Amino acid sequence: MTALEEKVEWRGRFPRNEIISLLDVNRPFNLAESTSQDLTVGDVLDLAGLQTLRGLKLGYGRSAGAVELREEIAKACKVSAEQVVTTQGTALGLFLLAFEVCRPGDEAVLVTPCFPPSRDCLLGAGVAVCEIRLTFENHYQLDLDELAASLSPKTRLVSLASPQNPSGVRTPRAIVGKLLALLESKAPQAILFIDETYREATYGNEAAPDSFAGLHPRIVTGASVSKALGAPGLRTGWLTVADADLRSRLVVAKMNTVISGSVLDEALAAALLRHRESVLAPRRRLLAEALMELAAWCDVERRRIEWIRPDGGALCCLRLRDDKFDTAAVSRFWDLLPRHELQLASGEWFGESDRIFRLGFGYLPPGRLGLALSALSTVLDAAIAK
Repeated sequence: MTALEEKVEWRGRFPRNEIISLLDVNRPFNLAESTSQDLTVGDVLDLAGLQTLRGLKLGYGRSAGAVELREEIAKACKVSAEQVVTTQGTALGLFLLAFEVCRPGDEAVLVTPCFPPSRDCLLGAGVAVCEIRLTFENHYQLDLDELAASLSPKTRLVSLASPQNPSGVRTPRAIVGKLLALLESKAPQAILFIDETYREATYGNEAAPDSFAGLHPRIVTGASVSKALGAPGLRTGWLTVADADLRSRLVVAKMNTVISGSVLDEALAAALLRHRESVLAPRRRLLAEALMELAAWCDVERRRIEWIRPDGGALCCLRLRDDKFDTAAVSRFWDLLPRHELQLASGEWFGESDRIFRLGFGYLPPGRLGLALSALSTVLDAAIAK
């Protein structure tokens, strides 16, 4: 944000969040991104077959999304294709869901810290949001008693992610089962939205957990090809919606905002999902190796930083120890990062303190992660130097 922008009161319908900087700044040691390494157009064309795409007509897409894409999503989520509605990313899906499900006076319960658009799209839709703040000290585990106290007959939407962004911590299936029981008794009209964007980003030979889609008619899931598969530029996500009436309303809401998805994006996304296991397997091996390298670095730096080992995804949360970093040292830490070509995602973006940061360990090529971590150690040195 420029000095002029800082002086002008923000008047947008959506809150401004500095995570937008990740779209415009990409430093050599980018540890801020939470995706796996980006695929290239050539990578995806090799999967789709260029000759097949030559005959693709660039007309409007289907209202609920391309049939072939919805079928591939349905296989991955183990639901019927008719339950799938494609969207331009998961964030748009949550916005449409909030806009359609909630009316003036209704409430949404949001588990935080979270991906900023997950909060801001609710606020932009005019929804009254009650945040359930998970803590670093409790390893970002969901407190059902606290969540239960926030539920009421006015609650129309409960939103969480598994694995979470920024921490990579999963919500166990047993906890989701208990949460569903709470909704039945305390918020009978509420939808449970679960963002599964990082679900398939596992480590090594670890199998991805089953989707929550199809577990209960009250659950709507969202995901995309952005994170685990490394294709955020395709802007293709989806919702799984069991309730036929809600699904129809969401398709109409989609029509009135974006008309339809891009036929080219959806054709490429369908090809990517059709070959997702061959794409995911090498990425999972790379994530396992990167996580091992990060764990070793965190052990070396344990007197200066704390971390929470993630359950999934190419991301995790670290914290500057308060016995080593006073407020001035924390400020110096952030000021020094650009001088060392480093990027991190501030905890403040997600609803945390600036003592906490999200570190992405899957975006950089293997040979550069170690260099980036070494540069980060140099910044830690300088930040606490008197």
